[in-house]
Amino acid sequence: MSDLQIGLVVLGVLIIALVLGFNWWQDRRARERMQAHFPASEHDPLLGAGEAGPAEGRREPGMAASRHDAAGDDAAAAAPEAHDTEETDDGSEVVIDLALAGSVRGADLIPMLQGLRSAGRKPIRVFAESDRGRHAARLRSDESYVSLQLAVLLANRSGPLTAIEWSQVWGRAQDLAERLEATVEGPDQQAVLDRAARLDDTCAALDTQVGLTVLLGAAQPVDTVLRAARDIGFADLDGRLGWLSDEGIARFTLSRGDGQPFEGGPGTVERLSLLLDVPCSPPDDQPFGRMVKVGRELAARLRADLVDDQGRPLHDGAHAGIDERLQVLYTQLEQAGLRAASPRAQRVFS
Repeated sequence: MSDLQIGLVVLGVLIIALVLGFNWWQDRRARERMQAHFPASEHDPLLGAGEAGPAEGRREPGMAASRHDAAGDDAAAAAPEAHDTEETDDGSEVVIDLALAGSVRGADLIPMLQGLRSAGRKPIRVFAESDRGRHAARLRSDESYVSLQLAVLLANRSGPLTAIEWSQVWGRAQDLAERLEATVEGPDQQAVLDRAARLDDTCAALDTQVGLTVLLGAAQPVDTVLRAARDIGFADLDGRLGWLSDEGIARFTLSRGDGQPFEGGPGTVERLSLLLDVPCSPPDDQPFGRMVKVGRELAARLRADLVDDQGRPLHDGAHAGIDERLQVLYTQLEQAGLRAASPRAQRVFS
């Protein structure tokens, strides 16, 4: 290679080095100008949002009760809301899941769900997950949801869930899925019917009610009967009267012997019925003995007779044997996962 060629090569290398150096110098000046306008931050403004503290996190839009304190409203909107405690019950319900294509406002969903209260004689409970991940047992019009759960009762005192009832709720779920562009998932029908039959068999073996009758002799005004019952401790309960536990659950109930409600029924009554619904009443050391004692006090006030469900007078101490048998029944209910007066028992023994 000649001296001229070597010189040209060296000159080319120098020129390239000068161009690279000039570009580096320009880049450095640009960085310095950007840092002067945007000081360095500990978190990347785009990628660090998920790790920021509560005050720096992404704010969700929300409705505020007042605009006088904007900062307080934003903080309340960003704070996570508590989950509802009520959930589906695998022991007594079958669940159909609907995954919505996008979030849907509760104000739009609630009217669509009005017809999903029951299938035949089996109640349906509706649950949802909000777009913020909150589990909801009661839908709110001002909240948006991304999924739904339809919980259908497998059995109650009307019998097990039938193929017709299951078809009804499944058809409604599919119609709802089409309207919401949702995907729907649920178990096989035969598996559902088998579960319903097993639960119904268990409940039928444990379902026990014990009754007493108050014979008034002659018709007495309903107002007189109600006043006497309330005076000794009965409380109003869905057209009947209930003797309540400390938790507000009926230990036993008092109703008209003719099945009519106290309010709005005939003005006089000749017979009253006391009923101990064992699976739906709180466990008690002397459940039947307590009802006998209260029944006798009521009968004395009304100058009436207290008899058993066969119309025979009650003898002192007759309740002891029944109370012993009821203790065994409470234990059996517990072992079957149907603890007396629990929400599950209240559902399936209804």
